[in-house]
Amino acid sequence: MITLSYIIATRNRFPFLKITLDRLINNLESDEEIVVVDGNSTDETKQYLNNCLKEGKIHQYISEPDKNQAHAWNKAMLLAKGTIIKKIIDDDVFCLAAIRKCKDYMLQNTAIDVVISNDLSSSLLDHKTITPNSRLQQFEKWKNKINPSFTFGDVHMLVRKSSLAYIGLYNTSFIMMDWEYSLRITYLQANIAYYSGFNALNVFHPQNVSSLKNEKLAFEQGKRAEIFFEYAGDKAEISLWSRVKIFIGNILFRKKDQFKLDVINFENLEEIYETYYLYINSLNNIDKYEFYNCWQS
Repeated sequence: MITLSYIIATRNRFPFLKITLDRLINNLESDEEIVVVDGNSTDETKQYLNNCLKEGKIHQYISEPDKNQAHAWNKAMLLAKGTIIKKIIDDDVFCLAAIRKCKDYMLQNTAIDVVISNDLSSSLLDHKTITPNSRLQQFEKWKNKINPSFTFGDVHMLVRKSSLAYIGLYNTSFIMMDWEYSLRITYLQANIAYYSGFNALNVFHPQNVSSLKNEKLAFEQGKRAEIFFEYAGDKAEISLWSRVKIFIGNILFRKKDQFKLDVINFENLEEIYETYYLYINSLNNIDKYEFYNCWQS
């Protein structure tokens, strides 16, 4: 029986993918699987993933063009065989111990549809600065019926596969797909548990400012979604991390003559990521974190 499916959607980000996937492969447990959807990459990704599949290091893998990111992630979720699904973004950092703690909690509490947690964020432009982020206050207001919906980043979300029949897949028409998905999940009053630990660290770099490709459309979609999901906002029309990416992205675009957006220095990438993993793992070794359920009084 597969209890947990790690799903990855990727395209042309081999240096990041290799760091993330190698670590996941080397720490995989017998009741877990790895599902990878590649958007027809033109770099070294295909060869690497084909070798991983041949050697039995990953369990399911397809490579074909995607219409957009949501399309790719939806394919991965539908392929997943595990009771619980965990999205693994190829350029972010994850604490597997914290993820498995969330998974075990969901397996023990079968009414839970989704678990979210605190998370961390950093930028390759300043990798020594790591910022903790929390949506616990927004969760509490939602739980107490003060707000009908709230936003959170899906980088730290675990979802029960059987719950997809209720909450659905990603909306392929939304640029900020995680923002719409979180509003929909909360507006539907899905059973959510909040873990006060950290199971993910968002890593910003110039190649992942995807929201800036059509900022106007993202804004218009956000306004419509706010009305539909009765979202009053918490000084954010999108998730906190998305705002950080847009803010830094705007700075980069203003300084595009000084910084080439399509070029990243990969020489010390593994060293930087190793410090990230050491940080998040050490943080989660502190046994002070707990779960909050939406049905608790």
